[in-house]
Amino acid sequence: MRSYHLSHSGAGLSGLSVREHDTPVPGPGEALVAVRATSLSFRELMVLDGTYVLPVRPDVVPVSDGAGEVVAVGPGVKTVRVGDRVAATLFPSWQDGPFAVEHLAQRGGSLDGMLTEFAVLDADSLVTVPAHLSYEEAATLPCVAVTAWNALTGDGAGVGPGDTVVVQGSGGVSLFALQFAKALGARVIATTSSPVKAARLRELGADEVVDYAATPDWAAEVRVLTGGRGADRVVDVAGLLHESVRAVALAGTIACVGFTGNAAPPLDTGALFASGATIRTVAVGSRAQFTAMNAFIERHGLRPVVDRVFPFDAAVDAYRHYASGDSFGKVVVSTA
Repeated sequence: MRSYHLSHSGAGLSGLSVREHDTPVPGPGEALVAVRATSLSFRELMVLDGTYVLPVRPDVVPVSDGAGEVVAVGPGVKTVRVGDRVAATLFPSWQDGPFAVEHLAQRGGSLDGMLTEFAVLDADSLVTVPAHLSYEEAATLPCVAVTAWNALTGDGAGVGPGDTVVVQGSGGVSLFALQFAKALGARVIATTSSPVKAARLRELGADEVVDYAATPDWAAEVRVLTGGRGADRVVDVAGLLHESVRAVALAGTIACVGFTGNAAPPLDTGALFASGATIRTVAVGSRAQFTAMNAFIERHGLRPVVDRVFPFDAAVDAYRHYASGDSFGKVVVSTA
């Protein structure tokens, strides 16, 4: 079997290499998964350039997201069987409840990830993937889809009919948040700087699209589109919280899921207090949330947006394509 390894966080693409290994044997509580596909997210770029917020051990097998088939199980495993189609959670020990420091061990960082042909994984960290999805589609779920699901539903109140949700751009979290919010009955306002991507966002169900290249004050435009009220929920992927506070409705929610944008101005605490808004940081989600999300995806027949699939031998090209910013949807590496 072959695996990619990253010499150290910050090494960039030059730090990636492929090695051959003996196929591992699962021990007690473990399952051997033949990895059929993996997918890239902004997290993987941060791991490469050394800006990821959690520890990354030297020589790690990178990439948190993947899906495959269980081909062997170790003693005592009862949660999965040989032949099951599964994906692995990003934080293997986070089964349910709030995130805690004891769950910090993460796949593709402090633990080996999924950019490999076979992986031995804790059986309790695996979830069965929706039956209607291909392995390439299922591989997109563990990081960005679970993050989007948590952003919309993880606070207990959730999103429903009559709510307005703002999603930013066309990255993985935003596209999943758009699809989930529409299936939950909400109105969705999407932002983008590309007319071509604006059309694609409308095809996915966005009710309104704000082109922030043409209308830089997108927060003010959100208020216009909501009759001055603002959005009930903003899924903030860029870390531009000062703008999200201006766009959110009184006592609304801002789900802060990342910081892909450039350095942002300081947050005006007076404006935040006046908004009555809740800002909630979202760190992916638990296995229980992953399972609930998969049931929702299956019930509504949702399909992830896949931009392009690269073969395993061209994983470096997949990274380059993703880093270019030209993709719309997920960039996938197939081991099939």
